[in-house]
Amino acid sequence: MKARVPKNMGGGAQNMNSMLRQAQRMQEEITVLQNDIEEREFAATSGGGVVEVVLTGKKTLKSLTIKPEAVDPEDVEMLQDLIISAVNEAVNNIETTTETEMSKITGGVSLPGLF
Repeated sequence: MKARVPKNMGGGAQNMNSMLRQAQRMQEEITVLQNDIEEREFAATSGGGVVEVVLTGKKTLKSLTIKPEAVDPEDVEMLQDLIISAVNEAVNNIETTTETEMSKITGGVSLPGLF
């Protein structure tokens, strides 16, 4: 039995070159977007705004603001939880933004290892 290639499938070297150019353009757009996201700042708050963190797109902590009313020497654990919560929210914002904007470039196709 012979295997048949459906019509309009294949196209030889010309089709392959077109796909390679398209993949290269996509990679360039992804690189530009990754650099853009790394330059951005992502802020998040917790405890009704008593704790605010700002992370860069590289997920490094840029600033931490704690309002005086959040500081209770008798309840340090609460302050720790507020800080952790704000940092985690900012990291999730970075990841969500990255995924959303990358899917615009990739057409929703997941490309493992790129982002």
